[in-house]
Amino acid sequence: MLQYRAPRWLAGHGPVAGNVQTIWPALYSATHHEGSRLPVRYHRERWDAPDGDFVDVDFHPAQPRAGQTERPLLVLFHGLEGSSQSHYARAFAHWAHAQGWDYAVPHFRGCSGEVNRRPRAYHSGDHDEVNWILRRLCAGHAGPVLAVGVSLGGNVLLRWAQEHGPDAARLVRAVVAISSPVDLAACGHAIGRGFNRLVYTRMFLNTMRPKAMERLKLFPGLFDAEAMRQARDIYDFDHIFTAPLHGFASTEDYWARCSAKPGLRAMRDVPALVLNARNDPFVPASCLPTQGEVGPAVTLWQPHEGGHVGFPSGRFPGHVADLPQAVGRWLLAHL
Repeated sequence: MLQYRAPRWLAGHGPVAGNVQTIWPALYSATHHEGSRLPVRYHRERWDAPDGDFVDVDFHPAQPRAGQTERPLLVLFHGLEGSSQSHYARAFAHWAHAQGWDYAVPHFRGCSGEVNRRPRAYHSGDHDEVNWILRRLCAGHAGPVLAVGVSLGGNVLLRWAQEHGPDAARLVRAVVAISSPVDLAACGHAIGRGFNRLVYTRMFLNTMRPKAMERLKLFPGLFDAEAMRQARDIYDFDHIFTAPLHGFASTEDYWARCSAKPGLRAMRDVPALVLNARNDPFVPASCLPTQGEVGPAVTLWQPHEGGHVGFPSGRFPGHVADLPQAVGRWLLAHL
Protein backbone atom coordinates (compact mmCIF):
# COMPACT_ATOMS: atom_id res chain seq x y z
CA MET A 1 0.00 0.00 0.00
CA LEU A 2 1.26 3.47 -0.85
CA GLN A 3 2.07 5.64 2.17
CA TYR A 4 1.85 9.39 2.78
CA ARG A 5 2.38 11.59 5.83
CA ALA A 6 2.40 15.37 5.76
CA PRO A 7 5.57 17.12 6.98
CA ARG A 8 5.56 18.12 10.65
CA TRP A 9 4.95 21.78 9.91
CA LEU A 10 1.74 20.90 8.00
CA ALA A 11 0.78 17.70 9.83
CA GLY A 12 -2.70 16.72 10.96
CA HIS A 13 -5.68 14.56 10.08
CA GLY A 14 -8.50 16.97 10.84
CA PRO A 15 -10.42 19.52 8.76
CA VAL A 16 -8.14 22.45 9.60
CA ALA A 17 -5.08 20.47 8.52
CA GLY A 18 -6.95 19.38 5.40
CA ASN A 19 -7.50 22.98 4.41
CA VAL A 20 -3.89 23.95 5.11
CA GLN A 21 -2.60 20.93 3.17
CA THR A 22 -4.80 22.02 0.26
CA ILE A 23 -4.16 25.77 0.18
CA TRP A 24 -0.46 26.01 1.06
CA PRO A 25 0.84 23.71 -1.72
CA ALA A 26 -1.27 25.44 -4.34
CA LEU A 27 0.05 28.88 -3.37
CA TYR A 28 3.56 28.42 -2.06
CA SER A 29 5.10 24.97 -2.49
CA ALA A 30 7.61 24.18 -5.23
CA THR A 31 6.71 21.70 -7.95
CA HIS A 32 9.91 19.67 -7.67
CA HIS A 33 12.73 19.07 -5.23
CA GLU A 34 14.95 21.82 -6.61
CA GLY A 35 12.48 24.42 -5.40
CA SER A 36 11.15 25.87 -8.66
CA ARG A 37 7.73 27.49 -8.88
CA LEU A 38 8.36 28.74 -12.42
CA PRO A 39 5.98 27.91 -15.29
CA VAL A 40 6.79 24.85 -17.38
CA ARG A 41 7.56 25.66 -21.00
CA TYR A 42 5.08 23.87 -23.23
CA HIS A 43 4.34 24.00 -26.90
CA ARG A 44 0.66 24.27 -27.74
CA GLU A 45 -1.40 22.64 -30.45
CA ARG A 46 -4.95 23.71 -31.24
CA TRP A 47 -7.12 20.83 -32.37
CA ASP A 48 -10.40 21.31 -34.20
CA ALA A 49 -13.07 19.32 -32.40
CA PRO A 50 -15.71 17.24 -34.24
CA ASP A 51 -18.42 19.81 -33.42
CA GLY A 52 -16.49 22.75 -34.90
CA ASP A 53 -15.05 23.97 -31.61
CA PHE A 54 -11.40 23.70 -30.55
CA VAL A 55 -9.33 22.13 -27.78
CA ASP A 56 -5.86 23.36 -26.82
CA VAL A 57 -3.30 20.72 -25.88
CA ASP A 58 0.00 21.66 -24.23
CA PHE A 59 2.96 19.32 -24.83
CA HIS A 60 6.19 18.94 -22.88
CA PRO A 61 8.23 16.40 -24.89
CA ALA A 62 11.09 14.46 -23.37
CA GLN A 63 14.70 14.82 -24.39
CA PRO A 64 15.58 11.93 -26.75
CA ARG A 65 17.69 9.24 -25.05
CA ALA A 66 20.14 6.90 -26.73
CA GLY A 67 18.54 3.57 -27.55
CA GLN A 68 15.04 4.72 -26.65
CA THR A 69 12.60 3.93 -29.45
CA GLU A 70 9.14 4.21 -27.93
CA ARG A 71 8.78 6.74 -25.12
CA PRO A 72 5.77 6.51 -22.82
CA LEU A 73 3.30 9.40 -22.99
CA LEU A 74 1.72 10.67 -19.79
CA VAL A 75 -1.56 12.55 -20.32
CA LEU A 76 -2.94 14.72 -17.52
CA PHE A 77 -6.55 15.92 -17.37
CA HIS A 78 -6.73 18.94 -15.06
CA GLY A 79 -9.30 19.81 -12.44
CA LEU A 80 -12.11 22.37 -12.27
CA GLU A 81 -10.81 25.66 -13.71
CA GLY A 82 -7.28 24.21 -13.86
CA SER A 83 -4.73 24.31 -16.68
CA SER A 84 -1.30 23.08 -17.71
CA GLN A 85 0.18 25.65 -15.29
CA SER A 86 -1.67 24.38 -12.21
CA HIS A 87 0.80 23.38 -9.50
CA TYR A 88 0.01 19.68 -9.86
CA ALA A 89 0.32 19.81 -13.66
CA ARG A 90 3.78 21.36 -13.40
CA ALA A 91 4.80 18.78 -10.79
CA PHE A 92 3.84 15.93 -13.11
CA ALA A 93 5.62 17.68 -16.00
CA HIS A 94 8.88 17.68 -14.02
CA TRP A 95 8.43 14.03 -13.06
CA ALA A 96 7.66 12.92 -16.63
CA HIS A 97 10.67 14.86 -17.96
CA ALA A 98 12.94 13.16 -15.41
CA GLN A 99 11.69 9.73 -16.56
CA GLY A 100 12.24 10.51 -20.22
CA TRP A 101 8.50 10.45 -20.88
CA ASP A 102 6.53 12.72 -23.16
CA TYR A 103 3.82 14.71 -21.41
CA ALA A 104 0.58 16.32 -22.55
CA VAL A 105 -2.12 18.39 -20.86
CA PRO A 106 -5.36 18.74 -22.85
CA HIS A 107 -7.42 21.72 -21.70
CA PHE A 108 -11.09 21.38 -21.10
CA ARG A 109 -13.04 23.93 -23.12
CA GLY A 110 -12.69 27.44 -21.75
CA CYS A 111 -9.64 26.63 -19.60
CA SER A 112 -6.82 27.48 -22.03
CA GLY A 113 -7.23 31.25 -21.87
CA GLU A 114 -9.70 31.81 -24.71
CA VAL A 115 -13.47 31.63 -25.08
CA ASN A 116 -14.53 28.71 -27.22
CA ARG A 117 -16.52 28.87 -30.43
CA ARG A 118 -19.48 26.76 -29.32
CA PRO A 119 -21.92 27.19 -26.41
CA ARG A 120 -20.91 24.02 -24.58
CA ALA A 121 -18.23 24.03 -21.89
CA TYR A 122 -17.07 21.01 -19.87
CA HIS A 123 -18.42 18.92 -17.03
CA SER A 124 -17.58 16.11 -14.63
CA GLY A 125 -18.84 13.32 -16.87
CA ASP A 126 -17.62 14.49 -20.28
CA HIS A 127 -16.19 11.09 -21.24
CA ASP A 128 -16.89 11.53 -24.97
CA GLU A 129 -14.50 14.48 -25.04
CA VAL A 130 -11.84 12.45 -23.21
CA ASN A 131 -12.36 9.57 -25.65
CA TRP A 132 -11.81 11.81 -28.68
CA ILE A 133 -8.73 13.42 -27.13
CA LEU A 134 -7.11 10.14 -26.08
CA ARG A 135 -7.79 8.50 -29.43
CA ARG A 136 -6.08 11.36 -31.23
CA LEU A 137 -3.13 11.36 -28.83
CA CYS A 138 -2.68 7.60 -29.18
CA ALA A 139 -2.88 7.80 -32.97
CA GLY A 140 0.05 10.21 -32.98
CA HIS A 141 2.23 8.43 -30.41
CA ALA A 142 4.12 5.19 -30.96
CA GLY A 143 4.78 4.31 -27.32
CA PRO A 144 2.53 3.31 -24.42
CA VAL A 145 0.07 5.88 -23.06
CA LEU A 146 -0.93 6.39 -19.42
CA ALA A 147 -3.46 8.91 -18.10
CA VAL A 148 -3.87 10.85 -14.86
CA GLY A 149 -6.91 12.92 -13.95
CA VAL A 150 -6.96 15.43 -11.12
CA SER A 151 -10.13 16.28 -9.20
CA LEU A 152 -12.87 16.82 -11.83
CA GLY A 153 -10.50 15.47 -14.49
CA GLY A 154 -10.09 12.25 -12.54
CA ASN A 155 -13.84 11.67 -12.29
CA VAL A 156 -14.16 12.23 -16.06
CA LEU A 157 -11.27 9.84 -16.72
CA LEU A 158 -12.85 7.11 -14.58
CA ARG A 159 -16.19 7.61 -16.33
CA TRP A 160 -14.36 7.22 -19.66
CA ALA A 161 -12.73 3.96 -18.53
CA GLN A 162 -16.12 2.72 -17.32
CA GLU A 163 -18.01 3.64 -20.49
CA HIS A 164 -15.40 2.37 -22.96
CA GLY A 165 -14.11 -0.70 -21.10
CA PRO A 166 -12.12 -2.98 -23.46
CA ASP A 167 -11.67 -0.16 -26.01
CA ALA A 168 -10.17 2.03 -23.28
CA ALA A 169 -7.76 -0.76 -22.34
CA ARG A 170 -6.50 -0.82 -25.93
CA LEU A 171 -5.65 2.88 -25.72
CA VAL A 172 -4.06 3.26 -22.27
CA ARG A 173 -2.09 1.01 -19.94
CA ALA A 174 -3.54 2.49 -16.74
CA VAL A 175 -5.42 5.48 -15.31
CA VAL A 176 -5.13 7.41 -12.04
CA ALA A 177 -7.75 9.64 -10.40
CA ILE A 178 -6.37 12.05 -7.78
CA SER A 179 -8.64 13.79 -5.24
CA SER A 180 -11.60 13.13 -7.50
CA PRO A 181 -15.23 13.83 -6.49
CA VAL A 182 -16.47 10.35 -7.37
CA ASP A 183 -19.71 11.08 -5.49
CA LEU A 184 -20.66 14.43 -7.02
CA ALA A 185 -23.70 14.99 -4.82
CA ALA A 186 -21.78 14.50 -1.57
CA CYS A 187 -18.93 16.69 -2.79
CA GLY A 188 -21.20 19.34 -4.29
CA HIS A 189 -23.04 19.78 -1.01
CA ALA A 190 -19.79 19.71 1.01
CA ILE A 191 -18.18 22.51 -0.99
CA GLY A 192 -21.30 24.63 -0.50
CA ARG A 193 -21.09 24.73 3.31
CA GLY A 194 -19.17 26.76 5.88
CA PHE A 195 -15.51 27.55 5.24
CA ASN A 196 -15.66 25.69 1.93
CA ARG A 197 -18.39 28.02 0.70
CA LEU A 198 -16.47 31.11 1.80
CA VAL A 199 -13.16 30.08 0.24
CA TYR A 200 -13.35 27.34 -2.42
CA THR A 201 -16.81 28.07 -3.79
CA ARG A 202 -16.00 31.77 -4.06
CA MET A 203 -12.68 31.00 -5.79
CA PHE A 204 -14.30 28.77 -8.40
CA LEU A 205 -17.25 31.09 -9.06
CA ASN A 206 -14.87 34.04 -9.49
CA THR A 207 -13.69 32.45 -12.75
CA MET A 208 -16.64 30.27 -13.75
CA ARG A 209 -19.26 33.04 -13.62
CA PRO A 210 -17.35 35.52 -15.86
CA LYS A 211 -16.64 32.76 -18.39
CA ALA A 212 -20.33 31.89 -18.50
CA MET A 213 -21.23 35.56 -19.01
CA GLU A 214 -18.75 35.76 -21.90
CA ARG A 215 -20.54 32.85 -23.52
CA LEU A 216 -23.85 34.61 -23.02
CA LYS A 217 -22.55 37.59 -25.04
CA LEU A 218 -21.73 35.24 -27.92
CA PHE A 219 -24.92 33.19 -27.56
CA PRO A 220 -27.78 35.39 -26.29
CA GLY A 221 -30.47 33.47 -24.43
CA LEU A 222 -28.14 30.64 -23.42
CA PHE A 223 -29.18 31.02 -19.77
CA ASP A 224 -30.78 33.50 -17.35
CA ALA A 225 -28.19 36.23 -16.75
CA GLU A 226 -29.81 37.52 -13.56
CA ALA A 227 -30.01 34.02 -12.09
CA MET A 228 -26.30 33.61 -12.84
CA ARG A 229 -25.48 36.88 -11.06
CA GLN A 230 -27.36 35.58 -8.01
CA ALA A 231 -25.70 32.13 -8.02
CA ARG A 232 -23.98 31.58 -4.70
CA ASP A 233 -22.66 28.03 -4.92
CA ILE A 234 -21.75 25.22 -7.31
CA TYR A 235 -25.25 23.74 -7.03
CA ASP A 236 -26.75 26.99 -8.35
CA PHE A 237 -24.16 27.28 -11.12
CA ASP A 238 -24.78 23.71 -12.27
CA HIS A 239 -28.55 24.25 -12.18
CA ILE A 240 -28.35 27.43 -14.29
CA PHE A 241 -25.50 26.56 -16.63
CA THR A 242 -23.81 23.13 -16.56
CA ALA A 243 -26.83 20.85 -16.40
CA PRO A 244 -29.11 22.41 -19.04
CA LEU A 245 -26.23 23.25 -21.38
CA HIS A 246 -25.05 19.63 -21.48
CA GLY A 247 -28.36 17.82 -21.64
CA PHE A 248 -29.16 17.11 -17.99
CA ALA A 249 -32.57 17.73 -16.44
CA SER A 250 -31.24 19.28 -13.22
CA THR A 251 -28.24 19.53 -10.94
CA GLU A 252 -29.36 16.30 -9.24
CA ASP A 253 -29.63 14.52 -12.59
CA TYR A 254 -26.19 15.75 -13.64
CA TRP A 255 -24.51 14.76 -10.38
CA ALA A 256 -26.18 11.32 -10.31
CA ARG A 257 -25.42 10.40 -13.93
CA CYS A 258 -21.83 11.65 -13.92
CA SER A 259 -20.52 10.33 -10.60
CA ALA A 260 -17.83 7.67 -11.11
CA LYS A 261 -18.40 5.86 -7.81
CA PRO A 262 -21.33 3.63 -8.89
CA GLY A 263 -19.35 2.32 -11.87
CA LEU A 264 -16.20 1.41 -9.95
CA ARG A 265 -17.54 -2.03 -9.02
CA ALA A 266 -17.73 -3.09 -12.68
CA MET A 267 -14.23 -1.92 -13.67
CA ARG A 268 -12.24 -4.92 -14.93
CA ASP A 269 -10.46 -3.76 -18.08
CA VAL A 270 -8.24 -0.76 -17.29
CA PRO A 271 -6.06 -0.77 -14.15
CA ALA A 272 -7.12 2.26 -12.10
CA LEU A 273 -5.68 3.92 -9.01
CA VAL A 274 -8.19 6.05 -7.08
CA LEU A 275 -6.36 8.32 -4.63
CA ASN A 276 -8.23 10.40 -2.04
CA ALA A 277 -6.97 11.92 1.20
CA ARG A 278 -9.42 11.31 4.00
CA ASN A 279 -9.09 14.92 5.18
CA ASP A 280 -9.93 16.40 1.78
CA PRO A 281 -12.05 19.50 2.58
CA PHE A 282 -14.67 18.89 -0.07
CA VAL A 283 -14.45 15.18 -0.87
CA PRO A 284 -15.83 13.80 2.43
CA ALA A 285 -14.24 10.58 3.69
CA SER A 286 -17.76 9.23 4.30
CA CYS A 287 -18.47 9.17 0.55
CA LEU A 288 -15.24 7.45 -0.53
CA PRO A 289 -15.52 3.97 -2.05
CA THR A 290 -14.66 0.94 0.07
CA GLN A 291 -12.85 -2.15 -1.15
CA GLY A 292 -16.16 -3.95 -1.45
CA GLU A 293 -17.48 -1.28 -3.82
CA VAL A 294 -14.79 -1.56 -6.49
CA GLY A 295 -13.91 -4.05 -9.18
CA PRO A 296 -10.71 -6.09 -9.54
CA ALA A 297 -9.03 -3.46 -11.73
CA VAL A 298 -9.30 -0.73 -9.07
CA THR A 299 -6.69 0.08 -6.42
CA LEU A 300 -7.78 2.39 -3.60
CA TRP A 301 -5.30 4.65 -1.81
CA GLN A 302 -6.87 6.70 0.98
CA PRO A 303 -4.20 8.22 3.24
CA HIS A 304 -5.41 10.14 6.29
CA GLU A 305 -3.55 13.31 5.25
CA GLY A 306 -2.99 15.24 2.04
CA GLY A 307 -5.92 17.63 1.60
CA HIS A 308 -7.32 18.25 -1.88
CA VAL A 309 -4.56 17.78 -4.50
CA GLY A 310 -2.08 18.84 -1.84
CA PHE A 311 0.17 16.08 -0.52
CA PRO A 312 3.03 18.48 0.36
CA SER A 313 6.42 17.20 1.46
CA GLY A 314 9.84 18.42 2.53
CA ARG A 315 11.14 21.28 4.63
CA PHE A 316 9.42 24.66 4.71
CA PRO A 317 8.11 25.96 2.30
CA GLY A 318 7.80 22.44 0.91
CA HIS A 319 7.26 20.87 -2.47
CA VAL A 320 4.67 18.64 -4.17
CA ALA A 321 7.14 16.38 -6.01
CA ASP A 322 6.30 13.33 -3.88
CA LEU A 323 2.77 13.11 -5.32
CA PRO A 324 3.85 12.40 -8.93
CA GLN A 325 6.66 10.19 -7.63
CA ALA A 326 4.24 8.01 -5.65
CA VAL A 327 1.69 7.88 -8.48
CA GLY A 328 4.52 7.35 -10.95
CA ARG A 329 5.76 4.24 -9.14
CA TRP A 330 2.29 2.75 -9.52
CA LEU A 331 2.19 3.71 -13.21
CA LEU A 332 5.65 2.25 -13.85
CA ALA A 333 4.40 -1.10 -12.56
CA HIS A 334 1.87 -1.11 -15.42
CA LEU A 335 4.42 -0.71 -18.19
